[in-house]
Amino acid sequence: MLLEEILLANSFFVNEYRYLLKKYSHKPRKHVAIFTCMDTRLVEFLEPALGIRRGDAKIIKNAGNRIRKDCDDAIRSLAAAVYLLGVREILVIGHLDCGMSKLDTELLSERMKEFGISEEEIDKNDLAAWLGGFSDVEENVVDAVTKVKSHHLIPRTIPVHGLIFCPDNGELKVVVNGYGQAEKE
Repeated sequence: MLLEEILLANSFFVNEYRYLLKKYSHKPRKHVAIFTCMDTRLVEFLEPALGIRRGDAKIIKNAGNRIRKDCDDAIRSLAAAVYLLGVREILVIGHLDCGMSKLDTELLSERMKEFGISEEEIDKNDLAAWLGGFSDVEENVVDAVTKVKSHHLIPRTIPVHGLIFCPDNGELKVVVNGYGQAEKE
C-alpha cells in the first residue's frame, strides 16, 4: 500500500536526516511567490533550476498554472503571501508540453463515468472551462500574469513575471518582465 510506503520512507527520513533538520521561517527568504503547474516533472527540478532552496519561496501549484475568473484560489494564496508573508515579487511559471494544453474532455468525461460520476453531474460543467484547458502555453502564462496584475487585491507595486520552463533541460524563457509593469512605491 502506498500509505505504508510513505510512512516507512518518512520514518527513515526523520531518523537518518535529523542532523539536516532545522527550523525555517514560514516567510520566504527571497520574498518571492512562485505560481506554477502541478506537473510531476517539475518536482525537485524547477526549484534547483531557479536557484530556490528550502525556505526561499512560497510555491503555489495547480493544474496548468491557470487562474480562472470564477475560481481564484491562486489569487487568494498570492495575496496572503504578499500581505502576511513578505512576498515582494511573483513568478508565474508555465512549462512546455503541459498536459492541460492538450486537454481531452471526452476522455475526461469517460474517466469520470468509470469512477461512478453520472452523466447528469458531468453535464453541469463545461469540462474544458472547469478544468482550465488551454492551447498555447505562452498565452496561458501571459493571461495568468494579466489576471494577477489586474486583481484589485494585488498591489501594483509587486512585479509579476511570466516565464516558461522546459521540463526536459530546465531552461527558462522570460515571457513577461514584471519590472517594467510594476508601479514605483
